[in-house]
Amino acid sequence: MAKRTPIIEITSYGLYSHWDADSKDLPKIVQFTNTIVADENIEFGFTVNIKKAKGTLLNYCIYHPGIINKKGKVLEAFAGDIYVRSNDWNFYLGDTIQLLHPVDGLESNLGEWRMVLEMQGRIIAEKTFKVVARDEGQFWKQRGF
Repeated sequence: MAKRTPIIEITSYGLYSHWDADSKDLPKIVQFTNTIVADENIEFGFTVNIKKAKGTLLNYCIYHPGIINKKGKVLEAFAGDIYVRSNDWNFYLGDTIQLLHPVDGLESNLGEWRMVLEMQGRIIAEKTFKVVARDEGQFWKQRGF
């Protein structure tokens, strides 16, 4: 019997509503963008739809730009595995900007964040987000001042 080829599609990417890891619901897209303003607790990432791959192991990894934790050490990339749960499955891969080091502030969050999904040793989806510092002038300009 011929093996079915999975169908993978990035359905949304950018800023999302708060994600509750204990809920079955995925976060909702707020704005499509690859540029993220570094504000604490901003949720960003991408959602994929995977068809014809139930039971296949999916590897994910988020490469941070050099975030410093509370102990002053640079965080390792965040990686893990999950099995595709159905033959028409939506998966969210994302992260949140956090103030982990009191001296560094949000500075170590600035830069490129690369998010990658792999299946059977092959990259099936990836997005790179550029996290930038807030431009106070642009912030007020957007509000009509």
